[in-house]
Amino acid sequence: MTVAGGIRNKDWKEVKEPVGEPWFLFRGLLKKIMRKEYDMKKAFYVASILLMVVLGLTLTAGAQEKISLRLGHIRDTNHPTHMATLRFRDMVSQLSAGRMEVKIFPNSQLGAPKEMFAQMQTGDLEMVYGGINTFAWINGGEPYEITAIPFLFRDYAHMSKALLSDFFKPIQEKAEQETKIKIITINGDTAPRGLSTKDKPIYKADDFKGLKIRTAASPTVLAAMKALGALPQQVAFSELYMALKTGIVDAQENGAIVVQSASLFEVQKYYMKTDYIRDIETFYMAMPLWKKLSKKDQEMIFDAAEKSGNYETQLTQKDLTTVYDFLKTKMTVVTPPQLDLESIRKKLDGAFDSFEGTKWPAGLLKKVSDLK
Repeated sequence: MTVAGGIRNKDWKEVKEPVGEPWFLFRGLLKKIMRKEYDMKKAFYVASILLMVVLGLTLTAGAQEKISLRLGHIRDTNHPTHMATLRFRDMVSQLSAGRMEVKIFPNSQLGAPKEMFAQMQTGDLEMVYGGINTFAWINGGEPYEITAIPFLFRDYAHMSKALLSDFFKPIQEKAEQETKIKIITINGDTAPRGLSTKDKPIYKADDFKGLKIRTAASPTVLAAMKALGALPQQVAFSELYMALKTGIVDAQENGAIVVQSASLFEVQKYYMKTDYIRDIETFYMAMPLWKKLSKKDQEMIFDAAEKSGNYETQLTQKDLTTVYDFLKTKMTVVTPPQLDLESIRKKLDGAFDSFEGTKWPAGLLKKVSDLK
């Protein structure tokens, strides 16, 4: 008897179907249906259901395949940022029952922030954990230059509230669309930036004149240093220690925890507690990868990132209670009122006016400033 597709019953060979093999089970059941000469409409109805079951099992098995995520950051292994990534790695492994593996690359092993963002955009890197300041360094992320304005944010709570506010949501969505990079969470306090020097302390704005200082690759920071009369230099963070030691630059503007964890106190004599720029560590993921993840996996990644950011905040706050006492044993620490912060603020007045409406949307600065 000829059945669908011209296949004859005698053409079906006796095959003993392996137990636990859904596809062979489907074939075996289909053969049995045909051999009993069931009504063909009913037979193919049953076969269709079995096929859907088989495909469902196949897709489920595929969904359980192991996912490996490489995550890069620029900090050393003693820094709270690295500790937070280790927490993230462990949480992802636990929450996914080992299905997801996160490999951490600290100390700029995969390059500077801008280089790692480029790798994410080309599909050569899955994740980055770094400051929200750095997102402004790539095309499409320019509005985040506002996060590097000196003395704009009163504290971590103020900065966090601003970046997670309703008026910042469309800015984030547009930046994600243009950069093809997903901002998973903006959560994780970092020590506010200060200033360290090799040969002379800074007490007031005029003392910046002629200072060879390494700064972050931010147009806002560069504009600030130029307005103060300094000579800003671009040096990769991974090369900063040697640049300070050899005199390529005489100063730098990272925070106290970085000065301690990266041992910059060995090549610097003075630390000025300006606390002039704040940042928040942020988990980033390549957008195409984020979209491929299931909703459940996205929620799992978000949860792990959020809790890891909270962990970094705890570590940072703890370190800030002891870091200045430590630095005082290695350096001369200059603090207000001996450090005249008001003179620096006045010198910077109007330095960023040209960025309003170009780097970030017009009116955003006022919204941030007015936020209580």
